[in-house]
Formats: sequence, structure tokens, C-alpha cells
Amino acid sequence: MKKWTQLTLLTLALAGVSACSNDPGQNNTQADPQSSAAAADKLQTRFVSIATGGASGPYNVIGTSLAELYNKTYGVNSKTQTTGASVENLNLLKQNKVEMAFVMSDSLTEAIQGTGSFKDKIGNVQQIAALYPNYVQIVASKKSGIRSIEDLKGKRIAVGAQNSGVEVNARTLLNGFGISYDDVKVDYLGYAEAADALKGGKLDAAFLTSGIPNSSLMELQQSFDLQLVSINADKVKQIAQNLSYFLPMVIPKGTYGNAEDVQTAAIMNALVVRSDLSEDDVYKLTKTFFENLDNLANAHQAATDISLEKAQQGLVAPLHPGAKRYYDEVAAP
Repeated sequence: MKKWTQLTLLTLALAGVSACSNDPGQNNTQADPQSSAAAADKLQTRFVSIATGGASGPYNVIGTSLAELYNKTYGVNSKTQTTGASVENLNLLKQNKVEMAFVMSDSLTEAIQGTGSFKDKIGNVQQIAALYPNYVQIVASKKSGIRSIEDLKGKRIAVGAQNSGVEVNARTLLNGFGISYDDVKVDYLGYAEAADALKGGKLDAAFLTSGIPNSSLMELQQSFDLQLVSINADKVKQIAQNLSYFLPMVIPKGTYGNAEDVQTAAIMNALVVRSDLSEDDVYKLTKTFFENLDNLANAHQAATDISLEKAQQGLVAPLHPGAKRYYDEVAAP
């Protein structure tokens, strides 16, 4: 009788263990494949705010398309912020007010060195990729007689919004040609404002540094006798010996009705993030960016110059580990 009782108790105990192991309310030691897949499509951060530039510029157009992709892919709150561009964008990163930004490499160089427009070094910024070249587009009217950057001395010129990336490279290039702000009359105007001022005869020339074509210049061209102002390539190479982010390039003929290529300078754009974003998040953000280049190029022609092959060429800030992980992955045989 005693043996029978012990056997019964043992059977009941084993049944209880089996029931517990099959209880859907209990933790299962095996991962749910659907839950794992859902987690893979999520970001740790809930926000991906992207600092861009003026409403009509390539930064804003490309950034808006990118934010829509992040919203759709990860269900995060991703939106763009219209700004004065590079310098403001880097300060927004420093203040933890955005997660990602489009900036020009000259401003980024100054930010990590604590020079120029930045009194202190910005330490919480890392790069995802080198993007496309921003062409220095100096424009005047054909009747002005302004043909080269040297002709700007004594003229009234727009140099971009104050402390924007446009203004930083305009000031730097002018200095490289021996022209200071004391030698010109400066107006701090963005793309659309500068184009309107040229059309209204309030300016002699303007810097509109961006990818090409610039929509404000495309519109201006319709009702203005536009002259692209050249920048000597040999002089650009000389300036680049100390400021390596400058590149000699040409604005192709026909871009704004110009009959010939026009020599100019260019600065690579950079896509940057806050350093404190996790490696996994930045890996996913980088992967989505490069897997959707066709969509971004449809949004703005400037994005056609972005490529995975050139993304690590001309980096001026430390590469974020998440971006490096993506590049290592796609490079693996």
C-alpha cells in the first residue's frame, strides 16, 4: 500500500511539472521567432530627428524622404528640422536636440577641432558617411561683368545665412583669394532670399553652395540673365593643401543654361549622428539609408552622387561603430 501511494504521488508530481511547462503564461526558454523578428525591426531610440537646411535645399528634400523611410521601417517618430544648415545643425547635435544631421565637411572639421565658428570642440558627433559634393555656386548677372571670384572685391554679395555652411566656405574661399569681409559688402541671405535679391538688383553676386542643380537657381534662371562665376582650379588646389575638404570641380555645361563647364570648388557633405546612439541603432539607420538610395535620388538629383563605394572616402569625423559594422558586413565575401 505504501509503495502504491509513493508511485501515485510521483505520477502526480510529474504531471504537474508537465502542465507548468506547457502553461502559456510561463516564460518559455525558446525565443518566439515572430517576437525576435519584431525586435529586429525596432530601434532603441524612439526619435530620429534630422537637422537639414533651408526648405528649398537638397538637405531638406533628401532628409524629408529619409525621415519617411525611418517612420515606415521602424515606426519611430522621425521628422526633419528646417535650419540654417551646418553650424546650427552641429550645435543642435551638441545640445542633444536632434539625433542626425546633414552638414558640410568644412563646418564638421571646425566643430571637432573647436575652431572657426565653434569656440569649443563638439565631442558627441560621429560620421555615418561622406555623401555628395556641395558645389560653390557663385552667381551674378551677365551685365555685371563679374566673371571670377577675384572680381567680387568691392561688390555687394550674399554669403548665405550667418554661420551656415555656405557662409563658412564663402568666407574661407574669399580669404584664400586675399579678399576679406572688409573688402566687400556682405548680406547674410539664404538661397531663396539671395535669388530674389539678385533678381531685384539689390546684390551684385551671391554664394549658393549646394548640390546641383539648386532649385532657387533653377527658378532664377527662368527670368534672370544668370552668370556663373568661376573659381580657378589651381588656386583651389593650393588652398586645399591646408584645408583638405576643398576639391576642384566643375559645374557641368547646361546646368543653368551655361554653354561651357565652369570651374569651381566643392566640399563634401556628411551625414552625422550623435555618438551616444547605440551601435545597433546606427547600423540599422545606415543600412536603411544605403538600401534606399534610389528613393532618395528620386527626391533630389543631388543624391545620385551618393554611393556605398565612396561613402568612406573623405571622412573628416570618427566613423560611428554602427556604420562601420554595416560597411564591414557589406564588404565581407
